[in-house]
Amino acid sequence: MSAPGAVLAQHPTTGRSGSGLLPQLLLALVCGGYAAGSALGWGSPQLALIMGDFGLAVAAFIAAVSCYFYARTRESRFRPAWLLFSASSLMAAGGNAVWGWYEVVLRRPVPAPSLADFFFLCFGPPAIIGLLVLAKRPVTRAGWVCLALDAWLIAGSLLTLSWSLALAHTADLKGATTALAALSLAYPLLDIALVSMVLALHFRRSSANRAAINTAIAALAMTVLCDALFTSPLLRENYHSGQILDAGWFAGSLLLAYAPWGVSRASQRAPYGQPQGAPPRPGGNAARTGPQGRAVRAGSSRPIAGSLAALTPYLAAAVCVLGILYNVMDGHKLDRVVLFTGCTVVLALVVRQGIMLVDNISLTQELAQKENHFRSLVQGSSDVIMIAAPTGILRYVSPAATGVYGRDAEELVGSELASIIHPADLGSVVHEVRRFLAASPLDEPTTRIECRFKSGTGDWLNVESTVNRHQGGLIFNSRDVTERVRLQAQLQHNAEHDPLTDLPNRALFTKRVRQALAGRRATDLGTAVLFIDLDGFKAVNDRLGHQAGDELLIQAARRLQDSVRIGDTAARLGGDEFAALILGDGTRDQAAREYQVHEIADRLRLTLSQPYKVDGNDVRVAASIGVAFAEPGITPTDLMRNADLAMYRAKAAGKDRVELYAPQMQAEVVRRTELATRLRTALHDGEFALLHQPVVNLATGRVAAVAAQARWRSAQGILFTPAEFLRVADDSDRTAELGRWLLEEAVEQAAERSRAGHAVPVTVRLTARRLLDRSMPLGSVEALLTRHGLPSGALIIEIADSDPRVSYDDLEHRLSALRRLGVRIALDGFGSGYAAINALRRLPIDVLKLDRGLIEGVVESPRLHKITGGLLRIATDLGMESVADGVDLPDQVQALRAMGCTHGLGMAFSGPLDEYRLRRALVRGDFPVPGGEGSALPVLAGGPVGGSLPVRHPNVPAIDSFAHPPLRSHTETSVPPT
Repeated sequence: MSAPGAVLAQHPTTGRSGSGLLPQLLLALVCGGYAAGSALGWGSPQLALIMGDFGLAVAAFIAAVSCYFYARTRESRFRPAWLLFSASSLMAAGGNAVWGWYEVVLRRPVPAPSLADFFFLCFGPPAIIGLLVLAKRPVTRAGWVCLALDAWLIAGSLLTLSWSLALAHTADLKGATTALAALSLAYPLLDIALVSMVLALHFRRSSANRAAINTAIAALAMTVLCDALFTSPLLRENYHSGQILDAGWFAGSLLLAYAPWGVSRASQRAPYGQPQGAPPRPGGNAARTGPQGRAVRAGSSRPIAGSLAALTPYLAAAVCVLGILYNVMDGHKLDRVVLFTGCTVVLALVVRQGIMLVDNISLTQELAQKENHFRSLVQGSSDVIMIAAPTGILRYVSPAATGVYGRDAEELVGSELASIIHPADLGSVVHEVRRFLAASPLDEPTTRIECRFKSGTGDWLNVESTVNRHQGGLIFNSRDVTERVRLQAQLQHNAEHDPLTDLPNRALFTKRVRQALAGRRATDLGTAVLFIDLDGFKAVNDRLGHQAGDELLIQAARRLQDSVRIGDTAARLGGDEFAALILGDGTRDQAAREYQVHEIADRLRLTLSQPYKVDGNDVRVAASIGVAFAEPGITPTDLMRNADLAMYRAKAAGKDRVELYAPQMQAEVVRRTELATRLRTALHDGEFALLHQPVVNLATGRVAAVAAQARWRSAQGILFTPAEFLRVADDSDRTAELGRWLLEEAVEQAAERSRAGHAVPVTVRLTARRLLDRSMPLGSVEALLTRHGLPSGALIIEIADSDPRVSYDDLEHRLSALRRLGVRIALDGFGSGYAAINALRRLPIDVLKLDRGLIEGVVESPRLHKITGGLLRIATDLGMESVADGVDLPDQVQALRAMGCTHGLGMAFSGPLDEYRLRRALVRGDFPVPGGEGSALPVLAGGPVGGSLPVRHPNVPAIDSFAHPPLRSHTETSVPPT
């Protein structure tokens, strides 16, 4: 088959048969058995009379009952016809029963006329009316007139022929009474009328339930034929019940009884793709394959039937002429009945032809108008309309092809449809067309096909076509949708790519990862996902602006795209986060694949860390990369999560490095998540406690202040330090609530201690951002001090860090307002950040608190010793007190005191204490200072303790010094330093 033929090829349809064969076979056996019995005389004259009379009555009664029950159980517009056929059969049953009563019961000849003649004469009228109900009703008056004329043409011709042959002799019977002559003429005249209706309606039967109508017509035709043979003088003189002629009446009755039910089963066996009980569909019998494989039209008999219907009037006139010629050639005088009937037949034929001529002229004009209308619609449409023959050759192409395809319609006519379809789309088009032609036209009247057509310039246009069936071929209603397809492709690209860098976005990257983990790559353990974060990108954004940051991201994306291999995927997930999908090469050696991917990741890190040229400036950023390998059964979500965890581990380990995922990373995340979840309810459940660590004067050993520290003892009995639980408290609302609790609890306990005679300043550590938080307004600290009665100077606030996002102007105003309330300000972590000098220059600071990192190596490192000494000199020159954090060893105490440090806190004196132990320490008043005097100085009544940090003590007796300097926490639980 050629390519064009393949496009319109369809699969042959097959029907189901055989389920109605048994009733038909049974009907044939019964009728054949009756015919055989009639031919053999039934074995005895008495049985022949019974079967010839009561057998026919039973058959007719069966037909009456069958048609009646079918009409009662089926809702149809043909229901009256089957009721009339039931009545007609009932009349035949009554006539045969009366006939049998005379011949079998009374054993005497049937009189003429008799009651049987009445029943037999009543058989015809219901049957004739029933045939009229079954006929296709004309829609116009002319149609009804033509139907009446056709019936008379047939009836008149048969009457002329019958009168010439036999009826004239029957009418002239000598000695016959008028009733007997009328009865003799009534039978043939009714048969002529019934035959006329059968012939007239055979070509006008309705398309619905066609098989039932054909079967009923055949049954009545067989009955009329037997009646005609019975009325012939030759057979009637020698007829007696039980002869072979009765087999025709018997078969006609059983055939009428079978017609509705047998046809009902046939309608349930609808052709392939046709709903049960549905009328024949246009094009439904598209093609059935013949013995040699040639397509045979199922409706090929319809043109023949139409021709016979058109020739029926002329055939009737010819029969009438034959009747007249026979009458003339026989040498008889032309009968008046024959002459009158012949003239009326000719007149009816002329009138009918006149009506048909006028009707044809009207139909021709209407057809011309509709053809012009549809031609205007087709030629004026902007869509291209093409008609393809069953062979795939284009038979018609509308003029719109010039504007749509850039090709003349005449050029396309005669060409193959496959020649203008893109070769890559031809297979899918053939498949869709075959599927469409095999489907039911009622279920799927049209289909839609999208493919590429070749234009006059040689380009391929995206064309959308609506396809309909047309006389075995197809109609294509096509339009150019190239711009729509391009727009859809662009929208799809935009939905799956980052608008700034044009790299795949998270959605497309996840799709690629899913594809890599499916199919043949599902067992490839070399596939890896890289998550990449640019370290220092935020500083570039803040320093040079967002436009410069966008330019840096574009350059980084270009470097990333150029660095990955062909087949790998580079993507931007958002912000300064990128990702790469590295496909494995099938290697099973774990060390080899880890080394290969690590080498790729390290090369990406070096490439992304090279200087960028942005707005004429050299900008540097680093790259932290996390790597996760695909393991058997892993999902795309888990693989990307593992790479993300590894990337954050790389950032936490110092940035600008590559980190491979390890299972313990996930366990740590789970632990931190559970800890953060428990932290949300810890405050409300009362799991937080407040501890205080003494701040000791390094010269005297006296307690100058206490530093408030929060501790979390969970419900499981685990004690967490701030360094542990604040690391997971990423919820700003939660940390703000914790800060407010710490401040209120510290002020409340300090006020209680002051009222108990232990007036020691309390130090509370807060972040700069928390001081400027609107949730803690300016008057809240004053209200807190007033509510608890804490005197001025008893509260010291340590600024925990210097956030570059915090405005120094706002912070300076805030701290100045707090100082006016009597709150002293300490700078925490001095020496650990670049912003310390700027903070000293701008902010009102009273106390400098040295960072723990300076204290840890102050004894061992001369360099660190000089740095610490320099910072302490700055504090002395500025007239500030200095506090060393993390003083844990006696050597550190001696070194700091020698460098001029005034105060310190740490394990060299005491760890964090609960309230009870704190008050005992305050009663004691001082701690032994390593390397100092043998005993600590007593607490002076009413005087300051520890230099300029104001501590007011009541009159208390002197407290002995410690026998052994404590180097551990005095609490019951060992707590690591914070």
